[in-house]
Amino acid sequence: MTDTQNERPDSRAAMDGEIGILARRRIEAGIIAPIYEEMRRQVGEEMAQSILDTAIRKAAIKAGQDFAAKTPGGTTLRTFQELQDLWTQDDALVIEVTRATDEEFHYNVKRCRYAETYREMGLGHIGHLLSCNRDGVFCTGYDPRITLERTQTVMEGASHCDFKYRFHETPQESGE
Repeated sequence: MTDTQNERPDSRAAMDGEIGILARRRIEAGIIAPIYEEMRRQVGEEMAQSILDTAIRKAAIKAGQDFAAKTPGGTTLRTFQELQDLWTQDDALVIEVTRATDEEFHYNVKRCRYAETYREMGLGHIGHLLSCNRDGVFCTGYDPRITLERTQTVMEGASHCDFKYRFHETPQESGE
């Protein structure tokens, strides 16, 4: 066994006791929906979306940091790749991995049950705030050396999402 293979079971410790992300997002959306509607009523659509966007991004950074703290031996792009099991659990995403190395992790999402779930719940108009905007900040919360480039999402009507994560030698500046 190589050193990488020996590390693999330990690096998955960050996922111990975690429910799939789709189940988590459905629960969260059920709680957020009436709060969002009340914010929208009181402060308007634009301000309500801005508040939700800020709060969700902060929560995603914290979640990334929490997963990183539970990752034995430190974080890498490989340990980050292993976390994808939580996002794809319960057939939540149908993905096609196009590149998976120590420096790059690229994949396309062909089906997104997150988008389907939010639409079914009547929350399609804020689904990008509830899920998609988390992706780039979660990864930098997990490891500031990881960045995401994405040009389109199923949530916002594209045929697929194009995820391109990159691992840099030094932490990247965050806009957060």
